[in-house]
Amino acid sequence: MTVAPVRAADAAPSSPATPLAGTILRARSGFYTVRTDDGRLVEARLRGLLKKDRQSTDLAVIGDRVRVVPLAPGEGVIEHVEPRRSKLSRRQPGPRGSWKEDLLVANVDQVLVVFACADPMPHVRMLDRFLVVAEHNEVSAVVVANKVDLVGLGRAREIFGVYEDVGYPVHYLSAREGIGVEGLADRLAGRVSVVAGPSGVGKSTLLNAIQPGLRLDTGDVSVALHKGRHTTTSAELHPLEAPTNGYVADTPGLRELGLWRIPPEELAWCFPEMEPHLGGCAFNDCRHIDEPRCAVRGAVRHGDISEGRYDSYRRLLLNED
Repeated sequence: MTVAPVRAADAAPSSPATPLAGTILRARSGFYTVRTDDGRLVEARLRGLLKKDRQSTDLAVIGDRVRVVPLAPGEGVIEHVEPRRSKLSRRQPGPRGSWKEDLLVANVDQVLVVFACADPMPHVRMLDRFLVVAEHNEVSAVVVANKVDLVGLGRAREIFGVYEDVGYPVHYLSAREGIGVEGLADRLAGRVSVVAGPSGVGKSTLLNAIQPGLRLDTGDVSVALHKGRHTTTSAELHPLEAPTNGYVADTPGLRELGLWRIPPEELAWCFPEMEPHLGGCAFNDCRHIDEPRCAVRGAVRHGDISEGRYDSYRRLLLNED
């Protein structure tokens, strides 16, 4: 008796693969590199139904915890994105009237805001923008003053010492010369950290110094414009080796950082040195600009709040930058 071949459609369905928990390390053009909790790397796309459910937010970004279903060796599909416990986001740069949220990294423990002491010269108002975004997202911020070898520690403290006065940890180092790198590496241990800052300040050089095996591209500073050349073209989350462990994200250099949906009345709370004075104004709706008997402006006059930091607040509130 001749036995007819079994058609694929008639075959008994194979048992579905067990979903694997993991973390997205890289996202590009709808493809995601996921590192599973057992150490495997899987290239995956989002399941169609998941795209429909997540239309109101970024579908998935680096740092997201996900469940991925294996389809073939090294390939899979993301079927679930876990709720984010924290995030770092900005406004998507573009013409006015077309802003949208640009979610950079999810599930962040801390942001390392890297600026150079020189070459390029530090833009402290941009530094304040990074700190405001971290405060609003309730993510701890650390200030990293790189290239201290170019100006000396004394001059570096003149530039960045105000942030120590506010209460931010400030690391003075030179990634290229290896000065102060070990102390910063200890701060990364067991955490998900974002390295952010403008181009040319040495973010990739710093990460290479902390873990040489990363071999990230580095670039020089344009002499003509005195601005950094972009060397990181897409955000990526890098697993750190023992004894550091944890993850660190290298983000593309940001020359424009917008504030995403921070109500004007909440902006002052993003400046920690203003908090003790916010209940002392004569008017509950005080903007701390020109209102009489303003406790914040009084603190500026008495030197409790630096004039530079207050100027950053005023410019952000009035959209003068």
